[in-house]
Amino acid sequence: MVPNGKILLICAGYCLGALATTAQPQGYPLKPIRVVVPVAAGGATDITARLVGQKMTERFGQPVLVENRPGANEVIGVDAVAKSAPDGYTVLLTAPAAIVVLPHLQKLPYSVDKDLAPVSLAAVTPLILVVHPSLPVTTVKELIAFAKARPGQLSYASAGNGGVQHLAGELLKISAKIDIVHIPYKGAGPVMQDLIGGQVPVFFSGMPPAMPHVRSGKLRALAVTTTHRSATAPDVPTMEEAGVPGFDISNWFAYFVPSGTPPDAIGKLNAEIIRALKLQDVKEKLASLGAEAVGSSPEELVKFARAESAKFADLIKISGAKGTD
Repeated sequence: MVPNGKILLICAGYCLGALATTAQPQGYPLKPIRVVVPVAAGGATDITARLVGQKMTERFGQPVLVENRPGANEVIGVDAVAKSAPDGYTVLLTAPAAIVVLPHLQKLPYSVDKDLAPVSLAAVTPLILVVHPSLPVTTVKELIAFAKARPGQLSYASAGNGGVQHLAGELLKISAKIDIVHIPYKGAGPVMQDLIGGQVPVFFSGMPPAMPHVRSGKLRALAVTTTHRSATAPDVPTMEEAGVPGFDISNWFAYFVPSGTPPDAIGKLNAEIIRALKLQDVKEKLASLGAEAVGSSPEELVKFARAESAKFADLIKISGAKGTD
């Protein structure tokens, strides 16, 4: 079960945000807004931030600038936002690792429940299991057989220790009873470079950065990690269809601000994020890459994050996955 402090991790942050007393000038925003993305450029989180940021810039009349702050599996960027002034001009767009995974794995320099307030869920996407074409496998069953014949010799990459890609690999190891070696990187962009170059053979990737390379033949797709196929890659089976029962992991991206950010600023950010995500060109662009535009209230994000926190806590306990500490 999830420790009591963890299942409330987002809710407390939201409550603090709602009770904020920081004065907010009329006419917000009056200057550029910085969206911190705690992973390297080129990954799914980065793509989503830039798509939505462009639409927010047009609407606000102020630049919405994306700043990549990779490192420590999102912790560096999240910590920078958590310690920023709660004035509405610093926003975080992050994936699950530093919000609902790492709190179960290691000590963090910030407290999610005290230092962050939720704004909106942005997008949800399955992961897609991809391999370099030089690996002599075309199905998940062949990959498992290949790994079983070479225990400890096959490696898989992730965007960081304790992230969703890491835990997807651990779930495969448990489910298929195989011995494969985890190689953590500092973001999906660097992984993709080495994967295409053949330096690492296997990756549970977010769909947005992977799909262009799958279509070009630079990567081979074996399966998606959700219980239903992706409309972007309808010919790619689910992990369950491919022979791994009960495999269900998705990636997602959500907006947060420092706790204490004025409710008016949170409300305006929420409204513009949702508006941008409903635009047809944004929805189509994300869909073409395998991501589903969502948008939510802060309260809906709280409920969603609680469920994700419980799921990953259970997987961490079963797998014995470790963080960086």
